[in-house]
Amino acid sequence: MSFKRRQFLRTIAKLGGASSLVPFFSSAQGQRLLKKLDSIKSFELDEVVRDESFWYQIKHAYTVSPAIVNLNNGGVSPQPKVVQEAVERYNRLSNEAPSLFMWRTLDSGKEPIREKLADLGGCSAEEIAINRNTSEALETIIFGLPLKAGDEVVLTKQDYPNMINAWKQKAHRDGIVLKWLNLELPVEDKQQLIDTFTSAFTAKTKVVHITHMINWVGQILPVKEIGAIAHERGIEVLVDGAHTFAQLDFNIPDLNCDYFGASLHKWLSAPFGTGMLWVKKEKIKKIYPLFAAPQFDSDDIRKFEHLGTRSLAIEQAIGQAVDFHHMIGTQIKEARLRYLTNYWISSVKNLAFVKIHSPQNPLLIGAIGSFSIDGRKSRDISSQLYKDFKIHTTGINWENIDVVRVTPNVYTVTKDLNRLIKAIKNFG
Repeated sequence: MSFKRRQFLRTIAKLGGASSLVPFFSSAQGQRLLKKLDSIKSFELDEVVRDESFWYQIKHAYTVSPAIVNLNNGGVSPQPKVVQEAVERYNRLSNEAPSLFMWRTLDSGKEPIREKLADLGGCSAEEIAINRNTSEALETIIFGLPLKAGDEVVLTKQDYPNMINAWKQKAHRDGIVLKWLNLELPVEDKQQLIDTFTSAFTAKTKVVHITHMINWVGQILPVKEIGAIAHERGIEVLVDGAHTFAQLDFNIPDLNCDYFGASLHKWLSAPFGTGMLWVKKEKIKKIYPLFAAPQFDSDDIRKFEHLGTRSLAIEQAIGQAVDFHHMIGTQIKEARLRYLTNYWISSVKNLAFVKIHSPQNPLLIGAIGSFSIDGRKSRDISSQLYKDFKIHTTGINWENIDVVRVTPNVYTVTKDLNRLIKAIKNFG
């Protein structure tokens, strides 16, 4: 097979052997999934991606409602049963004696979680901080960077609102200059995107903020290429990886960035309120932590984890989410999500009243796709999809974007998307 079969099989063996601690895998549904995983050992990647019987077994590993079709996984994804079970188990343990079992026992398990995330990100564990979401990760960098009045930051109006607001606050407080790009999306030409960013660089540019996958329409930005040019000019690179970590197959250091933040409760399907921050080792010392640490100028990545009391049950269950992710495999997951997006888009893109707002270039799109309908407001369309068809999407109206966003996940099967396709055609 073309994907990481050895790692895949080791994970399966591990999960099967741990069934006493993971009730799902000792259930009939769990056993059927393990049997199905074993049966596809000889499949090629494309065969696995299109094997609906396999993805039905993955669907049964979740507790998603059968009454609706949830196509808004871009906001937050549900957790598979093994992750839910882990949260419940760790939470019960914590409540037996919180200061002992939560602060001492569970907190001692943080380093293995850090190692798991580093392995998934292809980086050093000494560059990974565990926190609550992308906003917290990126605001740590935005507010912690020692910039001075007149320094320029390049960013776009299509970036995530929390990040935009953080940069505006930074500008108001410190006098930095924000240079706004206004992207007309979608863009099919990668070089056009590179030129748009790099043409905004000047001798005063100190940071470029890049959203790896723009959450409104799914446009993937060429971070690696923009980052390389930025570094040649002494510009630091901050990447919003909320929608690419655990969705696309890449190693964080290969992106030519200095800082990277992600929410683990999106495409990793980790517990709600889990995230991570990656900081290039030599950059750690100069960044002030968002929450004060004993040594604010330390070069230890752990200085960014002084959050006070929080649920260590959800933090520990990140481990089960990583295991479940590896059970499928990043390469398979990326290919399947891209397949699902193409599946529904290709079925409606030629309808006269439908406009697709996501790239058609397969290298520039992943699980997020967006559309609009002539003469209709996107939020009204999204409301009607739920009211009449019980399909949950989200209507977005932001800057120059007015779309319905569709975000399937690994538990989505093509029958779910057939309902969406039929519903969209009904608007004609």
